[in-house]
Amino acid sequence: MLYIIIAILLFGFLIAIHEFGHFITAKAFGVRVNEFAIGMGPAIFSRQRGETLYALRAFPVGGFCAMEGEEDDSDDPRSFGKQAGWKKLIILTAGAAMNFLAGLALILLLFSRAQAFTSPVLSGFMDGFPLEGEQGLMAGDRILSINGERIYLYSDVTLFLGRGGGAPYDLVVERNGQRVVLNDLPLELREYTENGQTVTRYGLYFELEEATLGAKLKNSWYNALDFVRLVRLSLTDLITGAAGLKDLTGPVGIVDTITQVGSQSETVAVALENILYFGALIAVNLAVMNLLPLPALDGGRIFFLLINGVWTLIFRRRIDPKYESYVHIAGLVALLALMVVVTFNDLVRIFGG
Repeated sequence: MLYIIIAILLFGFLIAIHEFGHFITAKAFGVRVNEFAIGMGPAIFSRQRGETLYALRAFPVGGFCAMEGEEDDSDDPRSFGKQAGWKKLIILTAGAAMNFLAGLALILLLFSRAQAFTSPVLSGFMDGFPLEGEQGLMAGDRILSINGERIYLYSDVTLFLGRGGGAPYDLVVERNGQRVVLNDLPLELREYTENGQTVTRYGLYFELEEATLGAKLKNSWYNALDFVRLVRLSLTDLITGAAGLKDLTGPVGIVDTITQVGSQSETVAVALENILYFGALIAVNLAVMNLLPLPALDGGRIFFLLINGVWTLIFRRRIDPKYESYVHIAGLVALLALMVVVTFNDLVRIFGG
């Protein structure tokens, strides 16, 4: 029960910080905000401050920053629709930016206690490793890319070796200050002996890097960039068929995952650290997904904003706002339908297995 409450609070925080991004930039540009709400459904608390109603609503599954003239025409000169295009762009992107910064801040918080980081620099090899040498890998090599994907962190090495499917890899390493290209390197999982035990490994050892302030900042930034890349990889897998709808997870599945992460951790402190790391992943994921040019999302509205700008330059008039509204309504219906399917799959996965 504790971890379910934590999951709900985490969702509430990410929603609040997203909507706060829209709210604070709208206020900064003088846009009239009629209501700032966390949650959906009936209000359980509300207070009018000046022109804005601040509300906490019953269901922690959303939130909104209702700006004057956001959904329809308004004659108010302070309405969203009357603002310059660059102001609209900043307001629309501010929610995703706040989610990304929240994710980055969570990673920084977690890494603030780190003593060392494993770096993607080879320190040596297991006995019997067959690819050591100038035509292969050497101690001191920094792995820069695997199959064209840049390597920021040690975890990237594991990720992209795992996605290779057992085929030879194209690696780029930095050796003595020079870039060395190693194409079709037959790097594969093999059995090695380590501490008297037989293990299946790639046969690589990596260096440790002292967790200085600079290293913490660098690794936090790279970790956030990695989370962005994971969204791209996931979407690519969906498009190529490597993953399907059954692999998607919604709020119900995320709450279940958080509960499992918490309950399987050794202590409550470790559980909180794991959940916060997962929360950082969700925050960055929300930031990227929200900027996709899909109807009903901020990215869709940004897309229409840019299309409108081009249309106005060419034809000297704006696209009728009602057409954009139709597209967003259709997108919202499709999004809700997808959420129903994903939630159903989550419930089947949780209770049917």
